[in-house]
Amino acid sequence: MTTSGKTILLGILAGIFMLSGCSTAYYAAMEKFGKEKRHLLKDNVEDVKESQTEAQEEFKDALTRIKELYAFEGGDLETFYNKLKDSYEDCDSRASQIEKRINAVETVAADLFSEWEGEILEIKDARFKSSSKKSLADARIRYKKLELAMAKSTQKMYPVLEKLKDYVLYLKHNLNAKAVGTLGNEVVSIESDVAVLVRDMNRSIQEADKFINSF
Repeated sequence: MTTSGKTILLGILAGIFMLSGCSTAYYAAMEKFGKEKRHLLKDNVEDVKESQTEAQEEFKDALTRIKELYAFEGGDLETFYNKLKDSYEDCDSRASQIEKRINAVETVAADLFSEWEGEILEIKDARFKSSSKKSLADARIRYKKLELAMAKSTQKMYPVLEKLKDYVLYLKHNLNAKAVGTLGNEVVSIESDVAVLVRDMNRSIQEADKFINSF
């Protein structure tokens, strides 16, 4: 089987088992492909990182649409509305994807650490046991930093999404110069929110890189 074919198959298996809620069967299937829980955790963290990188650009694009309205001096308002609507829908869809991927990270991390604890109990050699306990403690500390960074950046998405939705609906109901002027006055507010969101996503991405490289 080619590498791309194997990747597709792994994705299909992940979807099937996660939807069915059968994590034991999922992990067993992944192990047959050489994917232990630690590999799955790193892969899932990579997925979150990828989604957040895409989200940064999509939220910036939405801000650009608002700025275009601010500079509006005549033209087809329907076109501006459709662009803003598309940007909002892209951001909303990406936010849902990020949340699902973070949930996958949290599930695998909890299962991995639980398994790790249980296996430590099976180690008879005192030195090995002590070393494994330290490795587990260190991994948990690194993961906690990542978890907090992911949660913080995720929380910052929703106020921005709420504002974008308000703008889209308001413009939908008021396709006129007055509506454009009203939304134009909101540029500074949403620009600040997007800047904070992008900053926090960058921190989350950096923590993801640290975790992947050290785990």
